Amino acid sequence: MNRKQSSVLMQRACRTIPGGVNSPVRAFKGVGGDPVFFDRADGPYLFDVDGNHYIDYIGSWGPMVLGHNHAPTITAVQQQAAKALGFGAPTEAEIELAETIVQRVPSMQQVRMVNSGTEATMSAIRLARGFTGRDLILKFTGCYHGHSDSLLVKAGSGVLTLGLPNSPGVPADLAACTLSLPFNDLDAVAQVFEQYPGKIACIIVEPIAGNMGCILPKSDYLQGLHDIAHEDGALLIFDEVMTGFRVSSGGAQTLYGIEPDLTTLGKIVGGGLPVGAFGGREDVMQEIAPTGPIYQAGTLSGNPLAMAAGLSTLQHLTDDVYQTIGAATETLIDGLVERATNAGLQVCENRVCGMFSLFFGIDQANDYDDVARSNIDQFNAFFHAMLNQGVYLAPSAFEAGFIGATHTSEIIQTTLDAAEVAFSDLVAA
Repeated sequence: MNRKQSSVLMQRACRTIPGGVNSPVRAFKGVGGDPVFFDRADGPYLFDVDGNHYIDYIGSWGPMVLGHNHAPTITAVQQQAAKALGFGAPTEAEIELAETIVQRVPSMQQVRMVNSGTEATMSAIRLARGFTGRDLILKFTGCYHGHSDSLLVKAGSGVLTLGLPNSPGVPADLAACTLSLPFNDLDAVAQVFEQYPGKIACIIVEPIAGNMGCILPKSDYLQGLHDIAHEDGALLIFDEVMTGFRVSSGGAQTLYGIEPDLTTLGKIVGGGLPVGAFGGREDVMQEIAPTGPIYQAGTLSGNPLAMAAGLSTLQHLTDDVYQTIGAATETLIDGLVERATNAGLQVCENRVCGMFSLFFGIDQANDYDDVARSNIDQFNAFFHAMLNQGVYLAPSAFEAGFIGATHTSEIIQTTLDAAEVAFSDLVAA
């Protein structure tokens, strides 16, 4: 597959943009080669600058749950753009989207709109620290919550892909306020709360991890986090930037029946435009300025274009849509595992409605250490074999894949046919 123009653009980009990209995973450092530069998208397809088309299993890292160029959402954005791109002042659309979120996510009694997932998690942690009067926070190895200083300690996403467990530029004193434990290990959580009684402000967790691959919580894990935090007076924060409105109409928390104290959102809540949100218990949220003393602000927060896109997207995410996406996920992953096994490859998988990961060379993936032991070289070879057949997967073994409502049975079958060839090539190599 010819991608000459993409290579030319990458060389050009490197002259003015660090690494040629504006987010590290896009650089293909984890898988090798030059990234693909895209021109347009439609439904489940991406079209690159060289005229190639690909079946898309990234969906802009999650928000294109209804497919690219979802007509009602495009229309909603166009109608708002004709009125104004922004005001820096309140609009009714902010209220409508907040009301929709509160209706769908029972734990979120009040919501504050922001501009990114990073901003949402950063603000939620500041709120938790201010509300509890405590400094320490607890996160989990391989979970990525954005690039704010407190959270770049044993983080996931591109930090894992690039082999950077911590980031230079984070003050040691600040990093010391962040405790990091293995995902899915409740005993370790109990022990650290015994070690630091009354000092931990919050636990922040991806209820379904997506930044070390798709890692599901064990059956008692999330409830255990809830109980341990509340027994000590700490807050529980669910980072649902990725899972919010992706795995169910109310996110992972409604899927598993757990109500955190605070929740962070992004991606789908803006229909693919830059957006974030955080919210939760009313007594906690009332501590945010202007009703309380904990400051948070943003000139573009509640931008009307993002509000229009998010509201349209949520309005079209019906139970039937989730059933369609869930069935497509099952068909794809069952088919991939069957074909890999038939080819003589050892693989394991994790899946939940619209999210998935395939891991090579291991029999289970429950935490970061499991994923780190997987055969990254085989994944990279599989990624490129699929890319050359027109299937665009996440360019990192440490990232989840996504399925949308426009991935029809024909699209899934085409993907499985490509995978059969790719697996065969892996064995022959």
